[in-house]
Amino acid sequence: MALALVLNQPRNDPEVYVLKKLTIALSLSIAGSFAHAHSPDPAKWESVEAEARGQTVYFNAWGGAENINSYLEWVGEELRDCCDIKLVHVKLDDTANAVAKVVAERAAGRDEGGSVDLIWINGENFASMKERGLLLEKGWAEKLPNWAYVDVENKPTVLNDFTTPVEGQAAPWGMAKLVFFHDSARIQENALPSSAEELLEWAQANPGRFSYPSPPDFIGSSFLKQVLIETVGDAAVLQQPADEADFETVSAPLFDYLDQLHRVAWREGRAFPQNYPAMKQLLADGELEIIFAFNPSEASNAIANFELPDTVRSFTFEEGTLGNTHFVAIPYNASAKAGALVTANFLMSPEAQLRKQDPEVWGDPTVLGMDKLPEPLQTGFGALDLGIATLAPEELGPVLEEPHPSWMERVEEAWKRRYTVGN
Repeated sequence: MALALVLNQPRNDPEVYVLKKLTIALSLSIAGSFAHAHSPDPAKWESVEAEARGQTVYFNAWGGAENINSYLEWVGEELRDCCDIKLVHVKLDDTANAVAKVVAERAAGRDEGGSVDLIWINGENFASMKERGLLLEKGWAEKLPNWAYVDVENKPTVLNDFTTPVEGQAAPWGMAKLVFFHDSARIQENALPSSAEELLEWAQANPGRFSYPSPPDFIGSSFLKQVLIETVGDAAVLQQPADEADFETVSAPLFDYLDQLHRVAWREGRAFPQNYPAMKQLLADGELEIIFAFNPSEASNAIANFELPDTVRSFTFEEGTLGNTHFVAIPYNASAKAGALVTANFLMSPEAQLRKQDPEVWGDPTVLGMDKLPEPLQTGFGALDLGIATLAPEELGPVLEEPHPSWMERVEEAWKRRYTVGN
């Protein structure tokens, strides 16, 4: 009330005007103190652990796969037993929804007590939150105790996410690479496509047997990026923001490709699978012959869980497929920052990483360096049976760099205008 009375006084009263300026400065100072509320220091780990006890961590993460959901249930049980932390998996169908929550809270002035404590994130969502100042300050991830095991030397994508420097504002917890699957009982290995161009030719020769999830589904968008990289004249242009290039010219080969593909795709491109699990079911039902995922162990995991026949096998393209690292990030206004730090650290632990890489659990490749682990843990990773359908690391082929996040934003918008019914 006092602030309102001061601000409504006439400006031509010098004393009141000075008081008004001081009051505004004080209010901004108070607001700033909320925007930079207490953040635990990971360098003082015992204090972080003590503060985390009893906290509830709302982990916003994709909830579209039962094996991943089960893994996160196990993580929650471990955190409860070791650290007295309650982990709540807020299941998302699109990470952008969690980002939107934080954006709305910032707009409403909710700089403390936010509803999102931890987000499974990468790509354009990470870039957007970092650019808007919605993440916990730089450097926290590299101060976590288990960062010492991360393979920074051989897995550079743990430091750069879709060309965006991570700068310790997110903790890596898994690797990803685009891999295709087929049922070897129905398609011989010598008939498999080895590039996006050959995939189009295969689809034209086998109409109705290929499709992809519609954007903004992550797997569907990843397929668009793969084709964009392979069809663009100079892939180096994709490492720069889209607004620095002629988007229409650069993306024209991609949409020409999709126009041709949709004419021979499942349901003639008039409908698309909702997500990867839906696409997997279509392969199991014999409606699709080739599908893909962003996890080299996904086919083996599906076989182990009796979701796909044991004749399913994996393949990649000769010139490479898309690859990246996925992370967990903490919003600047998280309610349980200490609990989120302990959770992020546990997700990078050798114990959690070993279980996650087991294809009977999830099959998500580790971010850790084997040479950094104690010998018993190295033995544990070496003893993992990656599964009958999992390609060996040397068979996965080259990793194609992710485009700058702005390209996918533009591509998804253009895709929706071009292919969504009613547009």
